[in-house]
Amino acid sequence: MLYLSHLSTWRQQITALDAATPDPKRGRKPDPKREETLRIEKLEGELARARKRLQQAEVVIDAQKKLCALLGLPSCVEQP
Repeated sequence: MLYLSHLSTWRQQITALDAATPDPKRGRKPDPKREETLRIEKLEGELARARKRLQQAEVVIDAQKKLCALLGLPSCVEQP
């Protein structure tokens, strides 16, 4: 038999479960590849900075070689 007390008990239980369950989040769903994309962007930035520093170092080394040639000093390549 189904009694009115059963219905009211079930309704109370459902209300309690609804209150305990968090509301679904609104907005965009999290992108599982977002973390990987951020890491790749960070590494590409580091690579670009390293390439720029390498280019600057090569310019300085070339200038030092030319200066040594002008002054008649032995360069590191010529020294044993």
